[in-house]
Formats: sequence, C-alpha cells, structure tokens
Amino acid sequence: MSSETYAAVRQTAVWCYRGGSISAEPRINDRIRVPEVRLVGPSGEQVGIVPLAKALELAQEYDLDLVEVAANARPPVCKLMDYGKFKYESAMKAREARKNQAHTVIKEMKLRPKIDPHDYDTKKGHVVRFLKQGDKVKITIMFRGREQSRPELGYRLLQRLAEDVQDLGFVESNPKQDGRNMIMVLGPHKKKTEAMAEAREAQAARKAEAKANPGRSQNAAEAETAEAPAEASAEAPAEAPAEA
Repeated sequence: MSSETYAAVRQTAVWCYRGGSISAEPRINDRIRVPEVRLVGPSGEQVGIVPLAKALELAQEYDLDLVEVAANARPPVCKLMDYGKFKYESAMKAREARKNQAHTVIKEMKLRPKIDPHDYDTKKGHVVRFLKQGDKVKITIMFRGREQSRPELGYRLLQRLAEDVQDLGFVESNPKQDGRNMIMVLGPHKKKTEAMAEAREAQAARKAEAKANPGRSQNAAEAETAEAPAEASAEAPAEAPAEA
C-alpha cells in the first residue's frame, strides 16, 4: 500500500470514527467531478476505490445520496447517505447543544453591615436561588461613614451568610477589603448544566401534573385568591395596636 493510499484510508477511518462530520456545503451526486472516489457504505463500511459512475449507480440502487466527505483526500472520500435526513439531524443536534450550553454567570448581592433581620432573610433568599440555579454569587458589604472603622462587622456578616448557605455553595473567594467595600464570592456545589437539567425536569413534571389534573391547578389558584383577603382581614386587628 502506497503512502498516499494509506493516508487516504486513515483519513477515512478518522472521519467515520468522528461520526461523519462534513463541511457546510459538500458536493453531492452530480456535483462531484472526479474520475473515481473512495466509497464508504451507508453503515460506514469500506467499499473501496470505485469509478464515480459506479458510486452514483450504487447511490441510486440504495435510494441515497453520494456525498463528498473528504475532498482533499486522493481520491476524494464519498459516503452513501440520506443527505436531507443528515442535515436535519445535524441541525437538531446543534440546537440541542446550544440549549444545553452552560454560561457561567456571576450574580451580585449588596448588603449593609447593620442590615435588618428581615432584609437579611430576603437577601439570603436571593443568594439561595442563585446557587440553586448553578450561578456564582458576589457578596458585597458596603461601609459608610463610621462603619469603615468596623470591618469586623462585615466579616462576621459574610461568615454568617456563608454558613447559612453551606449546603448549596462554598466560599470560592474569601472576604477581602476593597476600598469602602468588603467582597466575598460564593460558588455553587451544583454545576450549571446539572441545575439546568433539574429545572427542565421539574418544569416537565409540573406540565405533566397540570395535564393530568387540569382542574386541580385552577382550583388551587382560586383557593389562594379567596384565602388572601381573609388572611389580610384576620391580621389587620393584630397589626393595629403595633402601629398605634
């Protein structure tokens, strides 16, 4: 076997192993203008070097297309395939790959050293949500006026927050002073792809449940709407003395 033949066979084998990736606009059928080709069968089997006319005849017999997959080989490598179906499947694979592509996102949450307990719980809830989504979170403690002389307040607050969310994330960047601010970065335990997959599964489960019980979700929404005014009226007398 000559070196050129060996190189062509090796290139064909590599192409088949990689799943038959072809260029965006390959030459097909009558657009192929060479005297002979190295032919690959529909299942990836090596047919060998055959005249172009014979390759086109086989394509007609199999009701498939003759597609040039390695134009730079000598002779060029062609494969028998349903080119329309191949293009459609390739487009679907590319679409699915883009759908599952994970982009690293860094969210930011700002707090004050003397934050109110209710505000702290609200901010912590946002951090929990970000970590569950697989995103990193940059926590910034903002010091003002005399607060700048008490950096330990910010440090303790960051430590407290890290401990509160340790089941969902970890300290990726330890607290450090940056001018009037103190910054800490939390990283999620879950990867972004895992979080996206779980979110899709949960969404599919909710859709399946709603489809199986179409009246249940509507009744639940109506019940929540009916309970809201009753709860407000029940809580109003208790809040009135506090406001007074």
